[in-house]
Amino acid sequence: MSKTCLKCGKAFDAVGEPAAEKYPACPDCWKEWTTYGVMVMNEMRLDMSLPEHRKALRKYERAFFGLEKGVGEIEKKPDNPEGQHHH
Repeated sequence: MSKTCLKCGKAFDAVGEPAAEKYPACPDCWKEWTTYGVMVMNEMRLDMSLPEHRKALRKYERAFFGLEKGVGEIEKKPDNPEGQHHH
């Protein structure tokens, strides 16, 4: 059965894709999410044994696939104000 990936819009074969159980995510985008998810967990020091931490990660997961708005991306830290990039 073919589904369309939420993230990239590509059609993919959902048979045997565990990610496609939750929502349509092609293997490439799901792999990208798992890498990103580990970054989120490390950056936010999430403990997956705590329900509220799992909930926080789920918010990022939903935002990653465009299902939830208003969750900031962790790697977007404030840059130096303009003009202060001295090398």
